[in-house]
Amino acid sequence: MILSDMRAYIREHRRVSIVDISRHFDSEPDAVRGMLSRWIAKGQVRQLKIEKDCGGCSKCGSEEMEIYEWIN
Repeated sequence: MILSDMRAYIREHRRVSIVDISRHFDSEPDAVRGMLSRWIAKGQVRQLKIEKDCGGCSKCGSEEMEIYEWIN
């Protein structure tokens, strides 16, 4: 996975979960987080804060609720 490929993917989708990025690039979420930290440090991406559960069914894991957004 190359940083520019990740940038293109997030820009295209605007908001994506860590699970979506990991699946798309066939990479572990921790590896994706490391690369995302570069875009976050540059002010290009932010992690959205999910404050409430959607309804309490517990079918979604915490990684599915970890959402990133392209901001430029």
